[in-house]
Amino acid sequence: MSETNSFSRRDALKGFVLLCGAGALGAERSVQGAELPHLSAQDPTAKALGFTEDAKTVDPKKYPTYKTGQTCSNCQQLQGSPGDTYRPCNVFAGKAVNSNGWCQVWVKKA
Repeated sequence: MSETNSFSRRDALKGFVLLCGAGALGAERSVQGAELPHLSAQDPTAKALGFTEDAKTVDPKKYPTYKTGQTCSNCQQLQGSPGDTYRPCNVFAGKAVNSNGWCQVWVKKA
């Protein structure tokens, strides 16, 4: 009797799930490794949220919620590695923000 190489439906499904998981992981790594474009203060969302590249230039009269010492680097929304000048932000998806910046969505990092 000759032996055939056949797969059960269970084996096929396991292989499919593993393949999909590996593909998703590879896609995530390529996005994280890609250089994000820097957020411009002229960006419409940045303008609407009062974003500035340098928190030292924020006008407290115009933005009364701003307090000295608040920067993107100590905001809950900022992601990425501490110490990097430009990092991803939850508010400005697909853009890297200056960690020395500030916007009205600033929330103290826990």
